[in-house]
Amino acid sequence: MSDFGTFNDPGLLPYAETIRARYGAARDMEETIRNLHDGSLTGFADYHLRFGLHFDPSGHQWVFTEWAPHATDMYILCDRNHWQCVPEFQVPKIDDAVFQARFDADRFFHQDLFRLKVVWPGGRGDRIPTAARRVVQDPCTLIFNAQVWEPAEPHIWQAPVPENGTAPLLIYEAHPGMALEAERVGTWAEFQQYILPKIIDAGYNTIQLMAVQEHPYYGSFGYHVSSFFAPSSRFGTPEDLKALIDAAHQHGIRVLMDIIHSHSVKNEVEGLSRFDGTGYQFFHDGPRGMHRLWDSRCFDYARPRVKQFLLSNLRYWIEEFHVDGFRFDGVTSMVFADHGLDRAFVSYADYFGPDVDIDALCYLYAANRLVHDLNPDAVTIAEDVSGYPGLAATTDAGGYGFDFRFAMGIADFWIKLVKELRDEQWPLERLWHELTNRRAEEATISYAECHDQALVGDQTLMMRLMGSRIYTDMHKDHAGVETFRAVALHKMIRLMTLATANAGYLNFMGNEFGHPEWVDFPSHQNRFSFKYARRQWSLKYDPDLFFNHLYQFDRQMIRLAKDTGLFESGHPVLCYLHEDHKIIAFEKNDLFFVFNFHPSRSFSDYRVDAPPGRYGLLLDSDQSRFGGHARLVSDQMFSTVSDDDRHPGRQRLSLYLPSRTALVLRQIP
Repeated sequence: MSDFGTFNDPGLLPYAETIRARYGAARDMEETIRNLHDGSLTGFADYHLRFGLHFDPSGHQWVFTEWAPHATDMYILCDRNHWQCVPEFQVPKIDDAVFQARFDADRFFHQDLFRLKVVWPGGRGDRIPTAARRVVQDPCTLIFNAQVWEPAEPHIWQAPVPENGTAPLLIYEAHPGMALEAERVGTWAEFQQYILPKIIDAGYNTIQLMAVQEHPYYGSFGYHVSSFFAPSSRFGTPEDLKALIDAAHQHGIRVLMDIIHSHSVKNEVEGLSRFDGTGYQFFHDGPRGMHRLWDSRCFDYARPRVKQFLLSNLRYWIEEFHVDGFRFDGVTSMVFADHGLDRAFVSYADYFGPDVDIDALCYLYAANRLVHDLNPDAVTIAEDVSGYPGLAATTDAGGYGFDFRFAMGIADFWIKLVKELRDEQWPLERLWHELTNRRAEEATISYAECHDQALVGDQTLMMRLMGSRIYTDMHKDHAGVETFRAVALHKMIRLMTLATANAGYLNFMGNEFGHPEWVDFPSHQNRFSFKYARRQWSLKYDPDLFFNHLYQFDRQMIRLAKDTGLFESGHPVLCYLHEDHKIIAFEKNDLFFVFNFHPSRSFSDYRVDAPPGRYGLLLDSDQSRFGGHARLVSDQMFSTVSDDDRHPGRQRLSLYLPSRTALVLRQIP
């Protein structure tokens, strides 16, 4: 379809006018912004520079500015005024929407606490400034306050941002608070000291940090954000976070962060909700402004100041913290008026009806344009379950500019197989479709499981495979048939997901070694226990446990992907599939993958179709160091043969395929 650049799907033709209109609206919005700001999206994205508390060295004074259109009066509350509204700390309204005041340099000092008293017709309330860069919670009263953050020795960056924007993404998804083995909240500094070396050793080249933005409820996993410009203080200081990112960059590791622009916590004192007394300053008013499942507030992307706020948030994290990109959370919720709830998205008609939020699409387009203006090597990933066409197509091709989208259906399908079907019933043809079904113009990130599968109420793959035996039968001396089944399938599932991925792969921390616990944050229900909000790293280092074998396999698998340039050829080619034998073989980038998913049958001299040539065995999931039965000889060589008189050009490999085993062979020039 020439109208849409690289869009080649004839199924989109009936919706051509709708696609053009939506894309045109996004382009027009960008052009309008650029025309008003000297051709720059960056110039528009200055909310964090205009608003909040800033020290003006030229005037040697503090300047505080806030946006609150409906408010009539505003005061800064702090220790110096005994947290009372006094004239000396009043912030006058200088126009219809903006309040501003200047204060002598000795009115505020580094680490001072403060908050606002905002007054509106018929009411008043305590509030945290909308552009607060540091917010802390009193451990006794649990009250949140903004904090002046002007350290005498700010962080000095040591490493440049990695210039590896074209490198494949091997993502290690991590939550800093629950990254330690100790039953408590971890910190940025501890993550740098203890967890970063583990990620380096595992071979991943990208960290995706969860829960970065300030959120009042720890158990929200960081997705109910209150202060968008403030790194969560429960993990340490902003300087600690900068040091962590800097240390990752020194090892050539990119750092992405979850960015939550799909909704906001509904808290009023520490959040944005009813900041100026109205329900519509940042959000839709009425029912549309509430997410019925997430119990949170939904942004109104049509409002210019909201677009400025969110775009500025992206600029802030890139410039101030040197993040290398973003995973945009909840894109489906942003795009659809019903947030995509209870919808299967089985027809193109689902994408082009009147229930799509065009303003949200325009914002996502502008967000991607801004991020790549600021850093052409930056990475943007859409977390979208709907499959909306064009989200991860380039803006030049008529898309919305995300570099990648998550292939979210893959993890759901693996869980479905493990949960609902016996091994011998696994439909390999359907599995192949799920693993390789992607739009030609879009790059995707595959994963067998992410944090979603680890949350309480769900189960990781290893827990589903092992059940309660994961607590008793992971030691070599106690292993039974259930253990060997779970270990074998865990390796095969992850390798097949990686091998069929076209642009990247993701793992949630601890899942690479089959972590035995779900994630359950402290709450009334568990008596505020941290037992399930941590990672038991010691398990993977015990050579007598199968957790260690799973880790060794994952490490070798990631190394293979890097050493062979696995993602340089994005689409795998199916060579052989036998449903009854549960054998599937495919090639990708000079590698040949063979999987025998049969639960009991091993096959000798099994013939599988393969590209002609000689092959060497690179990886065998059945090796004893990976917790297997060592039924194959390492470093074997194989050559294709033609033994079919009816098809003289047909080339096949003759292989020994043990049950529940995966082989990776490489063609030898």
